[in-house]
Amino acid sequence: MLDIFKKHIRKFTTVTDEEFEEIKKFFDTKEVNKKENLLAEGQICRHHYFVLDGLLRKFYINEKGTEQTTEFAIETWWLTDNFAYENKVPTEFYIQAVEKSTILYFTQEKQEKLLKEFPVMERYFRFVYQRAYAAAQKRIQFLFSFSKEEFYFQAVRNHPEFVQRVPQYLIASYLGFTPEYLSEIRKRIPS
Repeated sequence: MLDIFKKHIRKFTTVTDEEFEEIKKFFDTKEVNKKENLLAEGQICRHHYFVLDGLLRKFYINEKGTEQTTEFAIETWWLTDNFAYENKVPTEFYIQAVEKSTILYFTQEKQEKLLKEFPVMERYFRFVYQRAYAAAQKRIQFLFSFSKEEFYFQAVRNHPEFVQRVPQYLIASYLGFTPEYLSEIRKRIPS
């Protein structure tokens, strides 16, 4: 399963099989059950997660007491609360498995050692963060440019496999809808 991670690294930089054998020692692997929390509000965020198999989400509890999903992570995506992770402070978020998942993870200390011993991984993480930042910019643009309904239709057009995979109540949470309202919107999608 770690071949998934090796292939992902090689999309952005060059590492030999021997280097990868050493790189993977900086990571731990974990099986996570559906609805299991990896991180809960108030905890110090100590890990950065890479999804080998499965689906994670990041959310917070809003002022109404409702879960507001802010991000998803599928295979080959990274997920953490970057602010809390970098600053070693309590998080305001939860990270939870949407389905049974297999993840790689490491601490900030291991990440620093990895980058020092394998500078090529700096390049890898630079590309990962650039893509994540670009995706966040696109999401902000969509939020300001489209109604929530249009935002949903855009997601259906651009990522139909993802929309089919994520439970509808979580998509509703991501868009700020009630599940019932999302159901009404879905009825308007031409077959």
